[in-house]
This record gives sequence, C-alpha cells and structure tokens, in this order.
Amino acid sequence: MDHPYLRLMDQIYLASIWIAGAAIALMSLIIPWGVFTRYVLGTGSQWPEPIAILLMMSFTFIGAAAAYRAGAHIAVTMLTERLPASLHRAGEVLVHGLMAVVCLFVVFYGTRLCVETMGQTIAELPWLPVGVTYAAIPIGSAITLLFVIEHLVYGSQALRAIVIHEENASAPEGAR
Repeated sequence: MDHPYLRLMDQIYLASIWIAGAAIALMSLIIPWGVFTRYVLGTGSQWPEPIAILLMMSFTFIGAAAAYRAGAHIAVTMLTERLPASLHRAGEVLVHGLMAVVCLFVVFYGTRLCVETMGQTIAELPWLPVGVTYAAIPIGSAITLLFVIEHLVYGSQALRAIVIHEENASAPEGAR
C-alpha cells in the first residue's frame, strides 16, 4: 500500500504535467498569432510575447520538477558512477541533498523576487503584476523540493505507474 505522501506526490506530478503541457500548447497557439498580426496584418499584437514568456517560465520550472521525479532530467553521473559500490548510496544522498539546498535557495529568493516586483506592471499588460510572471520560479522549485524529499525518503519513483511512459509500460518487466 502506498504511503499518503507518495499519493500526494502522484497528484502534484500529474498537475505539473498538465500545467506544463497546457503551457506549451498555449504557446504554440499564441506565438503564431503574434507572427500573423505582425507580418500579415501589419499591426502586431502587444500581448503575445509577454504571455508566451510567462507560459515558457511555467513550462520550464514546473515541467522541470516533473522531469526530476520521472528521472528524465539531464544528469551527469560520471563521478557518482565511478564511486565504489559501498559509496553509491552516500553519493546519491549527497547529490539529492545538494539539490534540496538549491531548491531552498530558489524558493526563498524566488519568493522575494515575486514579492518585490508585485507593484510593477508589464507595459503591454498593465493588469498583470511582474511578480506574477516570476511565480513559476519558486512554485516549480518548491515542487522539485517535495520530489527531492520523496526521493531521499522513498527512493526513485521513476517506475511508478503514473510516471512510466507508454512505451515502457508495455515492455516486459525485465526490460524496464
């Protein structure tokens, strides 16, 4: 039976995937609209670029958290793979501990950035505070921190049913 924390992380992972997917889908609609209005209509809409940047930040930071949990992120393992087998677990704890430190740093300073820029607005979108556009930074880092804690306490969750890619789901058990 799964621990409640793992079930909560499954839900956060699923929400992260949907947010990142929706962000990239909306970007693929908004950017062509901006190109169309600029080069075909000759007027150029002002809102597509800042909205696309907001969506890209959401896709990047929240999608990166999901990629971390799935083990699909870029990882340089050259050093940790060369460690003796007896030090593999210590190396893994050190790497994930350092990742937690980085996440805490980004959550703290990213939140400060959001708060300090909440009174500023984007020229093209005067209704949107700048702090809102930066919100994906501390949110994505907080989600990543939750996944780091999960990894340290429960181990890698890359083979959970909710995380496994379809092509791996149909592979024989020994091939995963």
